[in-house]
Order: sequence, then structure tokens, then C-alpha cells
Amino acid sequence: MSVLTFTLPDDSQRTVTVTRLFNAGYAGRSQADVAAHVAELAELGVPAPDTTPALYPVSPYLAQQTRRVAVQHARTSGEAEWALVVDDTGEPLLTAVCDHTDRQLEAYGVAWSKNASPDVLADRAWPLAEVAEHLDELTLRAWVTDSDGRERLIQDGTAGELLAPAYWVEVLRERGELEPGTVLLSGTIPMVPDIDQFAHIWRVQLADPRTGHEIDLAYEVRPMPEPIG
Repeated sequence: MSVLTFTLPDDSQRTVTVTRLFNAGYAGRSQADVAAHVAELAELGVPAPDTTPALYPVSPYLAQQTRRVAVQHARTSGEAEWALVVDDTGEPLLTAVCDHTDRQLEAYGVAWSKNASPDVLADRAWPLAEVAEHLDELTLRAWVTDSDGRERLIQDGTAGELLAPAYWVEVLRERGELEPGTVLLSGTIPMVPDIDQFAHIWRVQLADPRTGHEIDLAYEVRPMPEPIG
């Protein structure tokens, strides 16, 4: 179980004791975008899903606010997403998150790959009610930095490209899981072609062009030591 703390725009803080963690997949509003993401994954050997959108339960302790992610090999990468977070008072919050995924394991099962690395959440959030009316305008971007030290834009889109939080609120309500401690990741937007996703650093930004407010996170990807045996 993870305990997360978020700072809101008024500088107050909210605590979330994570009891349920879900990763949405293939959750674009545009079927063309969904097909593009399926094609991206197919290049990595991931079979197409039986149905879209998908929803994968993830171990709650993998919801983390960290600046380092330990990985077992070189074929892991992130995904820029927003996260719907129900805080301990029951209020829905919105924040930025990077779903770090084991691409090698993904070829055997998406649900397995989602449980191999943490979902890295930002430490700032917005009350969902404050952005709900213009949520589609929110921008979602990700950058990667490799060993050469050069930062490259790898994802660039808007929240309007993804199924809205309201959709997932209803899904969770119908399942009886819209409760304090629930965290749901939105699924991701397509990656920019020809950018190496297997990078040393991932950075994600969720921004509100109406207010100029931004929610940022960044973390370093660190290989684990070689095993013995």
C-alpha cells in the first residue's frame, strides 16, 4: 500500500492511501489513435487486445512519487498519462503520471508488464471539478533524455484525445470501486515516431492553458545490478 501526498493550487495538501490502482489501455477517443498505439506495441511484439478500452488492475504499492525507477533490463519505457485520484476525503483529483512499463514482458501479457514497474505520479494535483469543464484543452507532453544528455519531445497531445475522467468515473462507480484510495491512469497518447523510448530520463507535464498552471514530474531510469544465479 502506498501513501501519496498532493499539493493543490491553493497550497493545501491532500493525502491518498492507495487501495486500488488501475491502468486504462487503448483508451483514445479516436479509433485512429488507438490503432496507432496498437501498431506501436505490435512493433514490440505485443498482441492486439481482444477489446478496447481495456482496464488492468495493478498492485497498489506501485503507485509511487519517486525520482528513480529501478529496472531489470534496457527495454522499459514510460507513457505520459493523467491520473484520476480519489483522495482520503472522497474528492476526485487530477494529476500527471508516467506509467513505466516493461516492454519485454509486455509481449507475454500487458497486465504482467504493468505490474513490473511503478506508476510515477506527480506531487501536485488539481481538484477535478476545477478543470472538468475545459478538460479537453489540457495538454499532455513527455520528453526523454538519453545518455547523450539531449532532451527530446516524445509525446505531445491533449487530454481531449483520451476518454474523459467522467467515463472512468462511471466505470468505477458501476464496479463499486469509486472510493477513497482509488487511482486510475488514463491510458496514453501516441509517441512521436523515430524517438528512442528506452531512455535514461522521463519527464511528463500536464498543463492548463487557461490558467498557465502546470503539473510536472521527472525520474531517472536506473538498471539493477546483475543477478547471481
